[in-house]
Amino acid sequence: MRSIKKNMDYWIIGLLGYWVIGLAGCGYTTRSAITQDYSTIYVSPFENKIDITTETSIGSRYKTYHPLLENDIRREVIDEFVRDGNLRIAKEEEADLILKGELVDYRRDALRYTDSDNEEVEEYRISLVVNLELWDNSGEQSLWKTNNFIGESTYFLSGSLKKSESSAINAAVDDLARRTVELVVEAW
Repeated sequence: MRSIKKNMDYWIIGLLGYWVIGLAGCGYTTRSAITQDYSTIYVSPFENKIDITTETSIGSRYKTYHPLLENDIRREVIDEFVRDGNLRIAKEEEADLILKGELVDYRRDALRYTDSDNEEVEEYRISLVVNLELWDNSGEQSLWKTNNFIGESTYFLSGSLKKSESSAINAAVDDLARRTVELVVEAW
């Protein structure tokens, strides 16, 4: 009889422990860390700040650039905010937040060569570098700013993983947009 009562006490203590742990929770949530004050965002047109007249260090070549890339970045960032769903896209005058961006660099770096002489490139990395700033539209104050934020993608020129530079640029734009939205939503 005493053994049954003792087992019952352990069972009640265990149940009470589960209840306390359940109330405390682990803090995990699927919601973003954005405060309730912000529900809409406006993505300003990105500015192109790439200076194509400067020479790179490799053989005195000029920087390359794909026209209207800043428009593609803005469009994909907007699409990513729509997919994410934490902030709605709004007109500038109606938005709680304003995201401003500048495209400051486009890089195509050789990653892998086909021979030991380093003459024929097998794989490249595309890097899109932007400066981002998030503004509170009600107080017109900057919430945060980050420089040299990068989205990137790699591509092979031959073999089974071969793809074009333009598809690698699209993948880099997608990566940059995804990382930008994560930064905005998780910055708090």
